[in-house]
Amino acid sequence: MKILNLYSGIGGNRKLWGDEHEITAVEFNPDVGKVYKSFFPKDQVIIADAHQYLLENFDNYDFIWTSPPCQSHSRIRNIAGVGSGNTKAIYPDMKLWQEIIFLNQIFHTSGTKFRGKFVVENVITYYKPLIQPQKCGRHYFWTNFYINNLKAEDTIVTAKLETKQVKLGFEDFKENKSITKEQMLNNCVEPELGLHIFQEAFREYKTLV
Repeated sequence: MKILNLYSGIGGNRKLWGDEHEITAVEFNPDVGKVYKSFFPKDQVIIADAHQYLLENFDNYDFIWTSPPCQSHSRIRNIAGVGSGNTKAIYPDMKLWQEIIFLNQIFHTSGTKFRGKFVVENVITYYKPLIQPQKCGRHYFWTNFYINNLKAEDTIVTAKLETKQVKLGFEDFKENKSITKEQMLNNCVEPELGLHIFQEAFREYKTLV
């Protein structure tokens, strides 16, 4: 199975997927891409704009996981007071909704080559979501399949750094000039949750082939 992992970060969602599939990871930050490659040397890592890559390559994959940047949608930003103090006023990044609409549209349009499964992941938004997601812990998921038994522990963000590394399986994480452990680990989807969703998608995918 060919898998596309967009906005891959250091690969928390991908951690337990194994190496028997052909996985392509797309990450904009070269330093983050190097960390990802160190953990998953068999994956192809592409340094590029994941949003554009999806548009141009969606039909080359059987399973797509995309996690567009979440900062402009986060409840934490809203609680802090958007536009007040040190919290810069910004518009919500509509790439999230563009990808959800696009992936839903290409799956349901007759004649398209894409017949795979997709997951769009983001944080719980400070506003009512424009398209209804499935909810799990601090995450929203939009998919073209139903995720059974969707549950997760909500302990990563509040845990100590060393605990995060062990729980996520990134004990050997090495910082560099443009990224920090805290930032990258907080952005991770818990590996057990990523595996569960992957298995649900894979179970559904096998019914199509």
